This record gives sequence, structure tokens and C-alpha cells, in this order.
Amino acid sequence: MSALLAVNVETASANPKYAGIVVDAKTGKVLYSEDPDGLRYPASLTKMMTLYMTFEALESGRISLDSRVPVSANAAAEPPTKLGVRAGGSVTVEQAMQALITRSANDMATALAEYLGGSEARFAQLMTNKARALGMTRTTYRNANGLPNTAQMTTARDQARLGIALRQHFPQYYPYFSIRSFQFGKQTIGNHNRLIGTVRGVDGIKTGYTRASGFNLVTSAQADGRSIVGVVMGGTSGGARDAQMRKLVAAYMPKASTGGSSNLIAQTRSPAPPIAASVPVPVMAQNSPAVVAARDEVASLDLPNAGPLPSGRYSEKLPGAAAYASEPKAQRGAAALSAAMTRTAAVPTPAPAYMPPASIPEQTAENTDKVTTASTRQTSTPSGWVIQIGVSPTRDAAMGLLQSAQDKGGQVLRSAKPFAVAVANGSNQLYRARFGGFGDQKDAINACNALKKKGVACWAAMQ
Repeated sequence: MSALLAVNVETASANPKYAGIVVDAKTGKVLYSEDPDGLRYPASLTKMMTLYMTFEALESGRISLDSRVPVSANAAAEPPTKLGVRAGGSVTVEQAMQALITRSANDMATALAEYLGGSEARFAQLMTNKARALGMTRTTYRNANGLPNTAQMTTARDQARLGIALRQHFPQYYPYFSIRSFQFGKQTIGNHNRLIGTVRGVDGIKTGYTRASGFNLVTSAQADGRSIVGVVMGGTSGGARDAQMRKLVAAYMPKASTGGSSNLIAQTRSPAPPIAASVPVPVMAQNSPAVVAARDEVASLDLPNAGPLPSGRYSEKLPGAAAYASEPKAQRGAAALSAAMTRTAAVPTPAPAYMPPASIPEQTAENTDKVTTASTRQTSTPSGWVIQIGVSPTRDAAMGLLQSAQDKGGQVLRSAKPFAVAVANGSNQLYRARFGGFGDQKDAINACNALKKKGVACWAAMQ
């Protein structure tokens, strides 16, 4: 153990709120961790998920950067820090995003939640559903801004997953996290993140603080072909938190790999929250066979969270002291820490508040046979770059996903080869629905982007 790491651990042991992790963002290997799965309050790190949901809505075309976000009396009444827009006013989606990233504006987080989800409570449920889809198995959201709520919990590992997912899934919007300031009216609003522009390679992501949580920070850094995401939670002060992260970046960036695909977290199908003014979805539509089948679909997770879900975490009356209850220490050592992030697993996604109908087509002999035939014509599993569109509990269901994607994709998948890959999930098996036959990474990513525009969730990866 290096002298630097010894100092870090000693400091962490003296502070029961502390938790930290550094992950190689190209391979998923844990380079450093201290109580990575202990429950903590996220504070304003919550806004990372609010922004993830906003980016997703932008990418799907449901909103644009220029869309107007109304500010309700509820949003305007949120305590500082805030942008200070009066009730009845509005801002653009881009202004709200910038306010979250720089000033960590609580009023803008609530306004976005109400705009995208109809109510903040419903949006928080969608945030929790998304957390499960990303493999953040120990995270629960109750609001969109991170203001104190004893049931709103997370872990350092879960926040690392979210940081990686933001950069991996939304490269077109991720650069907002590196802005130093933005202009709002006559105000020039600076970024709370002091590491941007002062630590080589740091390109975001988010700070957070409440009295109960301590000082939190998620940091992404890229330099010399290496890439890491670090998390520090429970710092005793902003300065101490920043100093700890500087040490972690300096110590572990040189240890990160220059190889790897960076496609660590599957981008899964998720509910599309209606904009607040939309007509509610009928209950019958929410319980249709297609929707029920979609809810039972399992997410592919290549960067799993270790450990069981703690009971009682969903209780609104969870005592504040429980947030820092000690969990049994995981096996120590580099091998155990690496395995905790790199072994393959799958986590069920709970039923969302709303999911658009017809996510998965009815299985018929005709459409199943069409894909099965195409798949069995292959003499071996395709190698090279592939597109994954989902994971199912049975091969037939995986074939149904592939057929649905083919029907929607049309020419995009004309030369692609559909196949299902069986993977172990404890004593059971899951089936990854994939298309192969792409020449290189660019071809796979371009095809995936084209599929997304047709409503097919997917992600590109090296087989």
C-alpha cells in the first residue's frame, strides 16, 4: 500500500461519514475504495440524475434546449442555493441545466422535475427506476434536488456508475459539466466545482453538501489516453474534500488503463415521462400485456453493484442515523475490489410509473421464426463490434426484441446479424439480444444512433 493511500484510509477511518471510490472508466476496475457500498445522503449529487433524465428527454426529441420550463410556486419556494426566478416565470431547458451544474440551483431542479414528470414525487420515482436500470441498486430518490430527506440514499459506487453513464450515454451534452460560468440576465454565475480548470484532465462533474451528508464530490478526469471517475462523500469541509480528490486523481490516473471500450453501462429502455401538460396514460394501457412484458425485461449491467439491498431503505421514517450504519466490510485486496466492479450481473428493473405501450411485440411463430432462422444461419457468434438492444429471461423473448428492432430499424439493420447470447445469472440464465456484423466502432455507433431516432434503445460494444 502506498504512503498516499495509507494517509487516505487513515483519514477516512477517522470520519464515519467518509466513503470514496476511484474507477477506471475504460475497464470498470476499482483502483481505490473505502466503504464504497455504505449508504450515504447524496445531497446535490442528486442533480446528476435529474440531468441524466433531462439529457434523455433531449436526445429523444421530447424537449429541446430552447423549450420553456415553467417555474411553479413550489419550485420558486425552494431554499437556496437557487436561481431565484419568481413563480409564474420560466427559463429555457439549457438555462435550467446550466444553473444545476454551476450554482446547484434547487429551484431549477424542482422546475425540471415538474416539467418532465408532472410532479416532483413522480419524477423522483422515475429517477429511482432509472437508477435501477443503470445498476444503482442501493440508490433511492425522493426529490430532484438533494434537499434533506432521510429516505433519499445512495453509495459512492452508485455515484461512480452514474458519473460514467452520463459521460458514456450523452457525449453531446456531457461538456456542460465543464463550464466555468454562465450568464443569466445581469448575473455571471460561477461553477461550485473548484477542480475544473485547476486539476489537469478534470472535466466535471458535480459537488454536493448538506449538514447530514457532509461535502460530496464526483469527479471525471481524462488525460494521456486514461480515464477515471472518482467519488468522495462525507468530507469535513469543501477544502478537505477537494484536497482528497486532488490526491486521488494524482495517485490513480497513472494506474488507469489506456485500453478498453468505455462501454461499461448498458443504456436500457426506460419510461418516457410525459411533459406536465400531457394527457395522463390510462391505467389499462399501463397494464397491457406488452407493457407488463416490458416491465419484466432485465437490464444488462456490465459494472454491477455488490451486496444486497438493505431493508427499510424505502421507509419515509428511516432514522437519520441509519444513513451511516456500518455494513459488513467486503473482502479487501485489489482482486476483491476489482471483482466487485467487473463481474457480470443483472438487476431487475422495478415497474415504472409509466411506460409507453408496445415496447415489445406479441410473440408469434412467424416473427420469432424469422429472427431465429437468421440467427441460426450463423456458424458462430459474431465477433468485433455489436449493438445490444436488451436482455431477456428467455431466448424467445430475446428473439422478439431482435425482431421488433429489425421491424423498426428497416435499412439500418439490413446487413446486421441478430443473435442471442446466454449469460449466467446465479442459477438462472439470461439472454442478451444483439446485432453483429459491423465493420468497426464507428459503424456500430452510427447504426445505434439511427436506431435511437426510431425509438429503439441500444448501445454499441466490442464483442
